[in-house]
Amino acid sequence: MPAVDDPLHPDPALVARRRSRRPGRGQGPVIAVVAVGGAIGACARYGAGLAWPTPPHAFPWTTLVVNAVGCAVIGVFMVIITDVWAAHRLVRPFFGTGVLGGFTTFSTYAIDVQRLVDGGQPRTALAYLALTVVAAMAAVWAGAAATRRVVAWRQQ
Repeated sequence: MPAVDDPLHPDPALVARRRSRRPGRGQGPVIAVVAVGGAIGACARYGAGLAWPTPPHAFPWTTLVVNAVGCAVIGVFMVIITDVWAAHRLVRPFFGTGVLGGFTTFSTYAIDVQRLVDGGQPRTALAYLALTVVAAMAAVWAGAAATRRVVAWRQQ
């Protein structure tokens, strides 16, 4: 028997077929908040680069610090929105994917490594490569752990 188009009791198969014909429908607000958040994060990262420029053959401290700080904030943010606060559905894409994704700059990290290698500093490039990964992972862990401790302390 064909599916009946009853607005009060829609057939699940009919609903699924309609949704499959409209790709991306419902994703517009998510895409918009990620774009706006990404622009904000990228502007903040650009500002950090202007405030603390890295000379051409120097160790890229700015990128390392931006990535570590961004990862620490990701750790804090994830604890807050998963354990503490029932956030609106657009908060995570806006702040997590958008702002923090635009702020942290692992593409620049890769370019910095290549620049150091091309500049004849392969050991510095390798140290930077490893240090960034360790700093990023440690920052996420520290941010999450510290936030969990603060939350537990406040709940006592």
